[in-house]
Amino acid sequence: MGRVADSFCCDKCNASWRKAVKSWLTIIGIGQDGFLGLGSDAKDAINEAKHLFGGKRHFELVGKKGNVWESPIEQSFKEIDKLKGERVVILASGDPMWFGIGSSLCKRYGTEDVTVIPTPSSFSLVASKMLWPLSDTECLTVHGLENERIISFLLPGNKLIILTTDEKTPQRFAEIINELGFGESIITVFSDMGSANESRVESSASKWNNLKISNLNTVAIECLPDKGTVIKSRTPGLPDAVFQHDGQLTKREVRAITLSALCPLPNQTLWDIGAGCGSICIEWLRSQSNMRAYAVERNIDRLSIINSNALALGVPELNVVFGDALKEIIGLPSPDAVFIGGGITSGGVIEYCWQNLKPGGRLVANAVTIEGEQRLIDMHDKLGGELVKIDISRAEPLGQFRNWEPLKPVTQFKALKP
Repeated sequence: MGRVADSFCCDKCNASWRKAVKSWLTIIGIGQDGFLGLGSDAKDAINEAKHLFGGKRHFELVGKKGNVWESPIEQSFKEIDKLKGERVVILASGDPMWFGIGSSLCKRYGTEDVTVIPTPSSFSLVASKMLWPLSDTECLTVHGLENERIISFLLPGNKLIILTTDEKTPQRFAEIINELGFGESIITVFSDMGSANESRVESSASKWNNLKISNLNTVAIECLPDKGTVIKSRTPGLPDAVFQHDGQLTKREVRAITLSALCPLPNQTLWDIGAGCGSICIEWLRSQSNMRAYAVERNIDRLSIINSNALALGVPELNVVFGDALKEIIGLPSPDAVFIGGGITSGGVIEYCWQNLKPGGRLVANAVTIEGEQRLIDMHDKLGGELVKIDISRAEPLGQFRNWEPLKPVTQFKALKP
């Protein structure tokens, strides 16, 4: 990220700091107390700016006029591109580097050209009011996104602080939480924090009933399951029953082994080729923060199944791609991991995936047919790696007794790209 100024430093330190900084773009986080709540470095930057950009609310808070963000915001970014080298100030909310515009602008212009001057984020403000250690709290955003993104974080004892879209969001949270058997959870909504109109509303999810909320709000949730609720862990290996499918499902035990081989790491991308019902890529997304996944499936009837599973299990960000793998994966962002669960015998699929896999990336392929197994043996001869046979049996009733019912054996090939 770019340089970060401490808005609470003394004036002498601020003056020395400003002399040392050569960046032309300054991003300033502001709170509901507006211009008066800013430090001298932020005030000076605003007053000395040749160009100001921000939202309408931000300009009202600082009592200035400037360029209001266009929609899509990329249009405004293009205007900023033309102003490189001039004094440009961006007004943002709270900490611009926490689900804010700061990260996007740092990626666009580079860290040497950007200075960030934050104020306390909504997360910090809510945590201090709830007396929750921020280090032990999940900080999320659904602003402009699907509310179902909270689902994978609904775990016993979890504490969530969530940036919302509008006054309707808390009601939708309560509905989702109740549907998933967490009705005892406590929802606390803070509205207009830092202003004269600041308010706090609290209720259990089960008793939440369209309570009046301001449009500008942040939600805290203490997750408490109802008695008998089946918990869906984020550790790979969800029960088969939580997935809709048409028979194309990687079974729980094999799925857990497969995810282990894929080795999900934060901020990484998966290609799931022949995604079936999406179980592998969905569990990939649930396993870590800021994950990305592309589910490639040529059976059009399965697309709605994949999307439904992704929404129900809290990862609506899954990218679903329809069509033949070799055609559709061309142009996708290079993956850190590839899983091939279908189309193994299609010529060129494994080779193309291996070619586009990033260094250090993992390729994992499963086969249940003799022809598919032979293809994996050939790839093992060519690329090295590991070849494993997975045999799973489950105890099932047999009259008054039980016997072992075997699942189809799975041959698994995995290789690490140098």
